Amino acid sequence: MKKSCLFAVVFGLSVISMPGQAADAGAAKALMKKSDCFKCHSVNKKKDGPPLSETAKKYKDEYADNMAEAEQKLYTHLTTNPKVEIDGVEEEHTSLKTKKDADIYNVIQWILSH
Repeated sequence: MKKSCLFAVVFGLSVISMPGQAADAGAAKALMKKSDCFKCHSVNKKKDGPPLSETAKKYKDEYADNMAEAEQKLYTHLTTNPKVEIDGVEEEHTSLKTKKDADIYNVIQWILSH
């Protein structure tokens, strides 16, 4: 009985102290490729849109005290086709080609991991 109680306590503490689940990079990149994100973005190089590493830094700096808000801002940006300016021309930002929140949040976590 003592062993099972000890196991339960250790397991419970390990679950509580576990950091957020890591993004599935392969799935995130596949969805971004399917959604044509890499037409305007790359991980580290400027294209028509900012590099994902720059986007991650911006959100981490701006929302350091509230990453849930950063995730919500990115969620909105990736799902609502906001207007963006490219070379002085306003265009509609393309949404991710999925309706699954889990897929969207995986992309968000992958972006923020840079």
